[in-house]
Amino acid sequence: MNKKRPKHLALHKIKLPLPGIVSILHRISGLLLFIALPPLLLMLQYSLNSIETYTELMSVLAQPLVKVMLLGLLWAFLHHFCAGLRYLAVDLHLVRDLAQARSSSKVVMVVSLALTVWLGVKLW
Repeated sequence: MNKKRPKHLALHKIKLPLPGIVSILHRISGLLLFIALPPLLLMLQYSLNSIETYTELMSVLAQPLVKVMLLGLLWAFLHHFCAGLRYLAVDLHLVRDLAQARSSSKVVMVVSLALTVWLGVKLW
């Protein structure tokens, strides 16, 4: 057997279908939420500690870079939530074939981005 197989994978040449991209983004958003948990809990502690720490926290949160990071965290939460609902529907056999899997992936992407924009405009 003399098959010519690649010795390494060229990851930049692999074209994932949309459900695969949603799956990878679900994992990335879950990791971001896990990493962001301690700073979010620290912000909660500062907001409840005293009026001085609350005003200091509000001045930090008013900076544009912090707002952009929180907007990214908001997207991570909304995408993780919507994709989690999609995976729940897949596990309950509500999504049965490839066409439904692709359309539900499109719905996850559109809904998570639309909710992020809508809530970002409301909160900014």
